[in-house]
Formats: sequence, structure tokens, C-alpha cells
Amino acid sequence: MGVIGVQLVVTMVMASIIQKIIPHYSLARWLLCSGSLRWYQHPTEEELRILAGKQQKGKGKKDRKYNGHIENKPLTIPKDIDLHLKTKSVTEIDTLALHYFPEYQWLVDFTVAATVVYLVTEAYYSWMKPLQEMNISIVWCLLVLAFAIKVLFSLTTHYFKVEDAGERSLCVTFGFFFFVKAMAILIVTENYLEFGLESGFSNFSESAVQFFEKQGLESRGPVSKLTFKLFLAVLCSLIGAFLTFPGLRLAQMHLDALSLAPEKITQTLLHINFLSPLLMVLLWVKPITKDYIMNPPLGKETVPL
Repeated sequence: MGVIGVQLVVTMVMASIIQKIIPHYSLARWLLCSGSLRWYQHPTEEELRILAGKQQKGKGKKDRKYNGHIENKPLTIPKDIDLHLKTKSVTEIDTLALHYFPEYQWLVDFTVAATVVYLVTEAYYSWMKPLQEMNISIVWCLLVLAFAIKVLFSLTTHYFKVEDAGERSLCVTFGFFFFVKAMAILIVTENYLEFGLESGFSNFSESAVQFFEKQGLESRGPVSKLTFKLFLAVLCSLIGAFLTFPGLRLAQMHLDALSLAPEKITQTLLHINFLSPLLMVLLWVKPITKDYIMNPPLGKETVPL
């Protein structure tokens, strides 16, 4: 009861922080409103007329009257005018007009809270080493994944609501592409990709069979291995479709950041940030992690870490 009590205390304290403190001191709001993010103020029509050499005085001379009605010609602005847009830092009032800002704020703040709970719980587990206890921090991590998928699903539904546009077709195309790619990856044996699906599926099936036997039911398992992998492939295809347009926006943002940061050190950090998901994926490749990271070759001998 003491170990469970410590986990519950950590959970209740973090829930109180989320409810009482984070609405006033939000990390997500600080990231947007700290002054690093700016937006450009659009020029007024009078400023455009002055830059284009068309003053308000000449407006009435070019207007024509037809049957008592004044015909206003559209304002034509050359593309080579000397226009300097004014910048303004994003404030908390500006965030009220941003779409999905509440979802963004909740996801970032909850992720920070879940990270703190995970670190505290793991430190306590490594210190006390309790046995046969459920790790509550895993529930927090699963909630973070659920909230992230929910936000991605909300974003994707807006693309499907647009009529006569290519966003819907692009999402469906990428969904089928990731489905085929996931099926191909699931065929690869555990000798090359260390996902742990074989052992995980075996443990899940054994636990399910034991549960059914306790209930007085005979069963060989909830689902077959092929159905299990098919379900995983469908889930991966959905996540890939959800990440289609966020991935394109991330690539465009990376190009814009490179053009605004001419320093070599900053560009190197930007490239590392952009390629970090690929580096994380490569850690699942067994020859790389087991042979070169966990057992790096030092001369003729291999010294395991």
C-alpha cells in the first residue's frame, strides 16, 4: 500500500498543479508569447496608395458615373514597390484568435506534467525497486499519445471537409502508402528489427488464455498473429495519414528556418533537429544498436557497454 500510495500522491500533486498553476504559468503560452515569435502587420490601403503613387485626391477623377452610380475601379499595386512590413510580437490576446490554441496548450502542458511524473516514478522505482506493482507513469504516457492522436484526428477532419480540393486525396494516398510500408516492415524478422512484437504477442496471448481459463472458458487466444499485425498496420496507416500535412508544414518550416539563419552552427542544429526522428527510428534496427552501440568494436575485441 505504501508504494501505491507514493504513486498516487505524485499523481494527485501533478493533477493539482495542472488544475491550479498551469492555467496561470503555462509553458505552451510562454513559448508563443515570449517574444521570439512575431507576425507581420498587413499595410493599410492608404499606405499602398502612397507607395504606388496613387493619392486619395486622384481617386474621384478616375471614377465614372453610370446612371447616378459611381464605378470604383480596383486598386492596382505594382509588385516592385518599396514595402516594409511592420512586425509585432505575439501576445496572449493574439493567441485567442489562433485555431487549435487550447488543444496545443493542453497537449504541451500535459506532456510536461507527464514527463515529470515519469521521471519521478522511474527514479523511485530504481531506488526502492518495488515488485508486482503497476507503474502509473505508463498511464500518463498513454494519455499523452491519446491526446496527440486526437488533435491530429481533428486536424485531418478539416481537410476532409474541404470540397473540391486535393487535401482529401493526398491524405488517403499517404494512408495507403504507409499501410503498404507497415505491412512490409512487419514481415521483417526480429533479427533485423527489434520491435519485440513476437515476445509481446506471446505474453499477451498467454495472459488472455489464463484469464479465459479462470472464467471457465476455453480459448486459444484472442486473435491470431496475422490479425494482430494487420491491426498494427491499419493503426500505422492512420497515424501516417494524420501526419501528412503536419510533416509537409514541418519541412516548409525547416526550409524557412534555414533561410533565416545563415550561421553554420545554427543550421547544423536545425538539421539535427529535423533528422532526429530518423535517428530515433534507426535505434530499432538490431544490427546498429546491438553491434555498434551496445557492443562497439574496439580494435580486435568487442567491449559491451
